Amino acid sequence: MNNSQGRAHVLAHPESINVIAQSLSTENIKTKVAVLEIMGAVCLVPGGHKKVLEAMLHYQKYASERTRFQTLMNDLDKSTGRYRDEVNLKTAIMSFINAVLSQGAGVESLDFRLHLRYEFLMLGIQPVIDKLREHENSTLDRHLDFFEMLRNEDELEFAKRFELVHVDTKSATQMFELTRKRLTHTEAYPHFMSILHHCLQMPFKRTGNTVQYWLLLDRIVQQIVIQNDKGQDPDSTPLENFNIKNVVRMLVNENEVKQWKEQAEKMRKEHNELQQKLEKKERECDAKTQEKEEMMQTLSKMKEKLEKESTEHKHVKQQVADLTAQLHELNRRTIFAPVPGGPPLPPGAPGGPLPSQALGTLLPPPPPPLPGGILPPPPPPPPPGGITPPPGAPLGSALKKKNIPQPTNALKSFNWSKLPENKLAGTVWTDIDDAKVFKILDLEDLERTFSAYQRQQKEDAIDDTLSSRHKVKELSVIDGRRAQNCNILLSRLKLSNDEIKHAILTMDEQEDLPKDMLEQLLKFVPEKGDIDLLEEHKHELDRMAKADRFLFEMSRINHYQQRLQSLYFKKKFAERVAEIKPKIESIRAGSKEVLQSNSLKQLLEVVLAFGNYMNKGQRGNAFGFKIISLNKIADTKSSIDKNITLLHYLITIVEKKYPKVLNLHEELRDISQAAKVNMTELEKEINTLRSGLRAVETELEYQKSQLSQPGDKFVSVVSQFITLASFGFSDVEDLLMEAKELFTKAVKYFGEDSSKMQPDEFFGIFDQFLQAVTEAKQENENLRKRKEEEERRARMEAQLKEQRERERKARKAKENSEEGGEFDDLVSALRSGEVFDKDLSKLKRNRKRITNQLMDSSRERPVTKLNF
Repeated sequence: MNNSQGRAHVLAHPESINVIAQSLSTENIKTKVAVLEIMGAVCLVPGGHKKVLEAMLHYQKYASERTRFQTLMNDLDKSTGRYRDEVNLKTAIMSFINAVLSQGAGVESLDFRLHLRYEFLMLGIQPVIDKLREHENSTLDRHLDFFEMLRNEDELEFAKRFELVHVDTKSATQMFELTRKRLTHTEAYPHFMSILHHCLQMPFKRTGNTVQYWLLLDRIVQQIVIQNDKGQDPDSTPLENFNIKNVVRMLVNENEVKQWKEQAEKMRKEHNELQQKLEKKERECDAKTQEKEEMMQTLSKMKEKLEKESTEHKHVKQQVADLTAQLHELNRRTIFAPVPGGPPLPPGAPGGPLPSQALGTLLPPPPPPLPGGILPPPPPPPPPGGITPPPGAPLGSALKKKNIPQPTNALKSFNWSKLPENKLAGTVWTDIDDAKVFKILDLEDLERTFSAYQRQQKEDAIDDTLSSRHKVKELSVIDGRRAQNCNILLSRLKLSNDEIKHAILTMDEQEDLPKDMLEQLLKFVPEKGDIDLLEEHKHELDRMAKADRFLFEMSRINHYQQRLQSLYFKKKFAERVAEIKPKIESIRAGSKEVLQSNSLKQLLEVVLAFGNYMNKGQRGNAFGFKIISLNKIADTKSSIDKNITLLHYLITIVEKKYPKVLNLHEELRDISQAAKVNMTELEKEINTLRSGLRAVETELEYQKSQLSQPGDKFVSVVSQFITLASFGFSDVEDLLMEAKELFTKAVKYFGEDSSKMQPDEFFGIFDQFLQAVTEAKQENENLRKRKEEEERRARMEAQLKEQRERERKARKAKENSEEGGEFDDLVSALRSGEVFDKDLSKLKRNRKRITNQLMDSSRERPVTKLNF
């Protein structure tokens, strides 16, 4: 912009000044100062003033400000604590404000200057100016003086229109009186009254968005005032662009917004519900797809296993046929055996001796099997002497049935554990008769005191008819704390008792019961005591509490606990297998890697050479070493530098002589995972799976023997699950067996005792060594970098000197440029305030002249002293 051609291009560009204005959003003070100086100077250029106003309106939208000069007022009032930067910024702001007020259409139009200045006054610029005087900076004070001088002159000239010295623009009464006097007896007066009448009808609520109507009216009046005779508007928002109907239609209507918000919230909820349903269906689809893939893999493995067993079966069948033929031959020879005392038969002849090879292949015939291939069991042992009742049988007629009185209403329970009748013999209970106690007790008082219904107690006695009308609380016979926890679980589950029952009977085909909820449900299985108490009060099911009703409904399901455990095991089976398989795979992979790694073998060879070379006597001349010795290499430190160990040196040698050994981490990439596996814990997890699978099989056999309830799918679902799970578990067992064999081979391969070493210990040695190698390599690299840095330092200093010399020459060439400097001179004059000196002198002369005229024309009224 320092030459006419470049400045013309910048001003002609539709977005150039807007982009410059956007930089006001930065926190960098120097950038803000530069932007304000450029835009202030643009105000002095022909055609630039309106572009600056448009740029500030653009910045208002860009920064989402309430007004277009809000940012400037905030920066003008804000204190940063850095005096020089703060004064520079405030000086630039005041210089820009003065340029906006005094240039462009404001050179000739008083109304336009008042219009723009009032925008700053509404933002509270006057108190801020009073506070800026405290900086005591001559340049800043110069701009403040110009702002106040121009304001006083404009207000004085504006007051002259009404033959006054001063117009109090803060007084609504004075401004109304001046407007009324000015319009009285004119054609505009009826319209003025109409405007006032309609202003009274305008919305005036303190809440809501009614202020938009007044804002619209304010904008319209402003544009009417500042438009010139040609209909041109020096500001950036001309009235002809306003379509009042559209603007009013766009005004915010509180009721419509509320309705739209409610509708949007309703649609958002529906969307969330549909999203949840979609996610649930997607999870079900993924589960079914995964189940299908697992089933196909299982079927493929079953097919392979069946083919293998068929081949073995054919082989065994052939062996059985051969043995049967040889057995028949033996029987035939026995029939044709020679007569005692007769001549012996030749070998191979009927009845003659069999060849030795045939005799060696014969086996004694097995006992005839029962149908199905099962051998007959041995006969049972004879019963012991004496006749005793079977276990668990009562003592017989010695225990008579008790005659216990029955209460008229339900009572609270006494949660005891009964002693079985087969254990009463020889105890104190055989000599106790509680029939005598019932004759002594006040059973009515007992019933009244421990009634299951909690009646409201009153101090005064009331008759039975009135007390029967009192509201009865819910009936609860289970423990209060347990009932509370059960209620919390049911509230989280958000399913009715019937839905829970249906989910359990169908083995949760719809995936309504998450695994964590099943785990919690297992904690609230109805116990024997609960079932007995609930059965006693089943005729009062409607009055039961929520937890009691739930436990009662679940107790009606045959083998509820076993079903729940089977369902939980079914849901967790794939997850548990998925947790176990990577552990087994890591042992297999780690064992293979240490067995097959050539880099590890080469590294051990180098370490062995180091050890034999460095050690003497009994510690030397070794043919091998325990792998735990790998983690002791770093204990040997250099005699030159204590920060360098034998491990650092080993890595240096390996990098130079055996670069392929550097691939050791890649060849042993599964070691770190294998080092986390403990074989004992792994076998414990597999045993847990095995026992759980057996429990589900046992429950399946039981359910097959029972009459199924309507909608019961336990047998069909669990049968399919058992088939797939059995083969899946068989694969896990096969993998574990293979992993154990490989691990044993690997341990023996390195000369260790496999019975005393676990995978986490064995692989942990290699893992620790690999980590130490990585750290040592990094330390070696850091050492090399430090040396390289010292060597580069001298070269960098020379390059910096050359760069500084080039920059110096470039600055000198720029200073000697023939064209340029025009715009910089304009910015410099604006910054110092020299551009306003001529205006200040003119204002001072006009102030004296206007004051004298007003005093001459207003001798009768007191003259207010002007404070400029």
